[in-house]
Amino acid sequence: MCSARALHPAPAPAPAPREDPMTTIAIIGAGYMGRTHAAAFAALGHADDIAYVCSPTATTLADARNAEYVPDLNIVLADPAVDVVSICTPTPTHRDIAVRALGAGKHVLLEKPIALSTTDALAISAAARLSGRVLMVAHVVRFFEGYRRARADVDAGRIGTVLSARARRLITKPGQGWWHDDTKSGGPVVDVGIHDFDQLNLFLGTPIAVTARARDPLGPIETTIDYESGALGQVLTFADLPEGAPFTTGLELLGSDGLLDYDFAADAPTASTPDSGVNSYRLATPAGSTADTLSRLDHYTRQAEYFLECVRNGTDPVFCPTASAVLALDVALAARQSLLSGETVLLEARA
Repeated sequence: MCSARALHPAPAPAPAPREDPMTTIAIIGAGYMGRTHAAAFAALGHADDIAYVCSPTATTLADARNAEYVPDLNIVLADPAVDVVSICTPTPTHRDIAVRALGAGKHVLLEKPIALSTTDALAISAAARLSGRVLMVAHVVRFFEGYRRARADVDAGRIGTVLSARARRLITKPGQGWWHDDTKSGGPVVDVGIHDFDQLNLFLGTPIAVTARARDPLGPIETTIDYESGALGQVLTFADLPEGAPFTTGLELLGSDGLLDYDFAADAPTASTPDSGVNSYRLATPAGSTADTLSRLDHYTRQAEYFLECVRNGTDPVFCPTASAVLALDVALAARQSLLSGETVLLEARA
């Protein structure tokens, strides 16, 4: 099964000169994320290497000009020339498509969330280990310039031990019908908030308890996460901004030796910050405070570039490992359970 989503990403920049070996790509799903992945590959000079677009509809992708459009995934997986499969379909299809693609010997870039259940997520992870192929879950937020800088600053010890983190993600109401069925999307905490849970896990460690409260199904949703270290995390998720309001995200980290915060706002999450957008980063330590407007770099292109580098080198995507995607899903599912039960949900440690 392949699917479509709405909206167009910003136009891709002119392709850079090709320096890497030929890669043959198939994109599964011709909707919003399918277009976004195609644009990212095209920006890296791979437009002509997109051999297939798999979709049940006749939708075409501007950045896949030479692709063959097929409705049957079997055609894609049976072609030995295809070495990369980019999965951009609704979450309930992820396990089936990813496991089949890995079993067919393809490297897989899989849109987040990895799955809708921990069982399915672990099955995908196991299939990747068995196949020996590269699996990378597309937690693109890790490639935003501000989040990358925050990670570098924390790794360098510039704010000391991170004691608490706050994250926010605010979007307009999604237009896809399937998204509003939370048995298919997981609802806002799974489909939207999962990026922020991934970030908090990255900076705070092992989550042990999750409490979520919501004003309405689309938010605002406030999720509090307790960590094994004693650190606290809070995430604001909202999926009902007024039409025309900018996509907005941010991160604040308080450390024992300082603090940092990052703000991003643009027409869409796929935008690389237009003139009217915000892309600011502040770091404050005893040595002083700095504030920067960050460069306009396309995070989706960075993500695709890193994935293809892992494919070429045959290395695991340590910058965004599958285990982190599974852990973020654990927190998101716990938040969803907390919303339904009204109680704090304890997370079980995974061996």
